[in-house]
Amino acid sequence: MSIELLKESITDTTLLKITDKVKNEERITFDEGVYLFDNAEVSYLGALANHIREKRHGNKTYFNKNFHIEPTNICVFDCKFCAYSKFLRNKDDFDAWELSEEDIFEAIKAYEGKDITEVHIVGGVHPKMGLEYFKNLISKIKEIRPDLHVKAFTAVELDYMARKAKVSYEECLTVLKDAGQGSLPGGGAEIFDKSVRDQICKDKCTGEEWLEMHEAAHNVGMPSNATILYGHVEEPKHLVDHMNRLRELQDKTGGFNAFIPLKFRNGNNQMSHIEEQSIIEDLKMYAIARIYLDNFNHIKAYWPMIGRKTTQLLLSFGVNDIDGTVDDSTKIYSMAGVEEQKPVMTSDQMVALIKDVNRQPIERDSVYNELKDYSELELV
Repeated sequence: MSIELLKESITDTTLLKITDKVKNEERITFDEGVYLFDNAEVSYLGALANHIREKRHGNKTYFNKNFHIEPTNICVFDCKFCAYSKFLRNKDDFDAWELSEEDIFEAIKAYEGKDITEVHIVGGVHPKMGLEYFKNLISKIKEIRPDLHVKAFTAVELDYMARKAKVSYEECLTVLKDAGQGSLPGGGAEIFDKSVRDQICKDKCTGEEWLEMHEAAHNVGMPSNATILYGHVEEPKHLVDHMNRLRELQDKTGGFNAFIPLKFRNGNNQMSHIEEQSIIEDLKMYAIARIYLDNFNHIKAYWPMIGRKTTQLLLSFGVNDIDGTVDDSTKIYSMAGVEEQKPVMTSDQMVALIKDVNRQPIERDSVYNELKDYSELELV
């Protein structure tokens, strides 16, 4: 639906004002962001978000060929929403793991000769795995696969490394960059607001420290992603506050590649009493993110978390990236009971998923250089 047709269907004066702002590529305010959550219909949000998406990217929808390494799920922190981590005292539980360096190197070697472009490394915060350990690990990975982009460590992991090594954030990140790390993922952000953070993840780095870590990464030349964990105890004002802080940092550094909303899943964690949000609320979250974050070029749907069908829907609600092939190499969401218990898609499957909703599949690298256009490829 065109912006002009959309305007004809609106009687709400605030929504009309927001629509004009989007049409004229003007920034919406904090209060207008909250208003969208409280008052806008999902169809309106979808039309507005899709207008922005198609103006920026047309039908292009990005994916990459990647796999994950999760060195351990043993963790010193007690995030209430997490179904993945195990305290050190529970390290002998059947579903706890701590990979050896050789295990990790063998996982890298298993992809020799395959056109994988990225390894994504995140895990629990293990007291024995510090800056020196991960510096050496990355150096060895780059020896095995010099062409592989290493996207690694949430701000939570990095904050722990820096504190333990008694170095600044920039010093910590420079060590890892010099070892071969290329970028940061966006995990650990959750919700920045302290009142919410105190309820769901009180003992790990603050929202301010997360932002400081990503600013430091941008300052040393490492781009990053950003996330939000939505659908639990937060209110719309907390969601908009979170995005507003990201928007302000992006104005300052320009270092964020993509924003990734992550849905709270209630399986096997300390917040299982909280009902998961509906798909309508999912669509609204992604659409408002696309509208509000005018300085983020990409909105990503992480398909192992949100599911394949919802991912396809989201391509009409502002999303232009669906992450990567993953290759059944992550357990973070499968342990929380999501539909994708063994998340893996071949390149052909990703291309088909995108083409099925009349979008243009583009393989990218980790920093959004386009590698291959699959739009003319005939799938067998």
